[in-house]
Amino acid sequence: MGPEIYRIEDLVKMNKPSNVIEEVQKIVHLIYPHFDFNQIYRVFEDILKLFHGEYPNFRRCNTRYHDLKHTTDCLMAMARLIHGASVEGVNFQERDLTMGLIAALMHDTGYIQTIDDKSGTGAKYTLIHISRSIDFSKKYFADNGFSTHDFEFCRNCLNCTGLDVKIRDILFESPEQEMLGKMLGTSDLLGQLAGRTYLEKLSFLFQEFQEGGFFDYEDEFELLKKTYEFWEFTKKRLAAEFNHMDRFMIPHFRVRWGINRNLYIEAIERNINCLKGIMDNHPADYQKYLKRGSLLVNGEQNESP
Repeated sequence: MGPEIYRIEDLVKMNKPSNVIEEVQKIVHLIYPHFDFNQIYRVFEDILKLFHGEYPNFRRCNTRYHDLKHTTDCLMAMARLIHGASVEGVNFQERDLTMGLIAALMHDTGYIQTIDDKSGTGAKYTLIHISRSIDFSKKYFADNGFSTHDFEFCRNCLNCTGLDVKIRDILFESPEQEMLGKMLGTSDLLGQLAGRTYLEKLSFLFQEFQEGGFFDYEDEFELLKKTYEFWEFTKKRLAAEFNHMDRFMIPHFRVRWGINRNLYIEAIERNINCLKGIMDNHPADYQKYLKRGSLLVNGEQNESP
């Protein structure tokens, strides 16, 4: 028998934002028991309002791949990496830790349309969503008492989520801040690829690419076929640009849950293997096999990732 399968969603119910922020707070208090979480919580509440269409002058989020859950998945992964690094002896300043988590909350705000933007969906900003996220955070920080220094650090972190960005070109103030930027880039990737609904949301991703003018894929089928190539690209980026920040998942899960493994990488590999089985064995009717439930993988019945 192989090792027991632990699923991220079995540890924390990721479909509820309240569960996510509660766990993030617990994680932060493992690092700093007396940490003041109030500012992070206020930003979290504002981000919920933004995605729900309750934030002044903005529409409700209407991108189905880059949705609120993607943001909370990224936030959770970010907190876990920060904790894992702290377990390994990395000393983050409390302000840097705060801003690293807030950057995770801000990182996809650029997909949200303003109230007077009536055409299409936020997916049309796919190619410029990072710059729009930076613009949103700049105004948000100015309106809510953050310093210019806070904004500059957040901007650097947000730039780390660009898939073609060279981290060496970003001027961080300290090695610890650079680590946090790399952690955000890592969390953005791990959070989405490890998600239990990742496979079925790939159809939404293709729709967003089409509206956003990202035409690297002829159709949805090609995107799905090339998703394993994207995972190979991601592994190289995790190593070359992000210095394997994902390695800090192991000490986090060991200390927090008594599981000495990287559950994110395991979840991603289950997703990729399931997708490969679907595309190899069911190319004509692949869509029905992308749904949560049971999947046929290499001709055998497997539980959905």
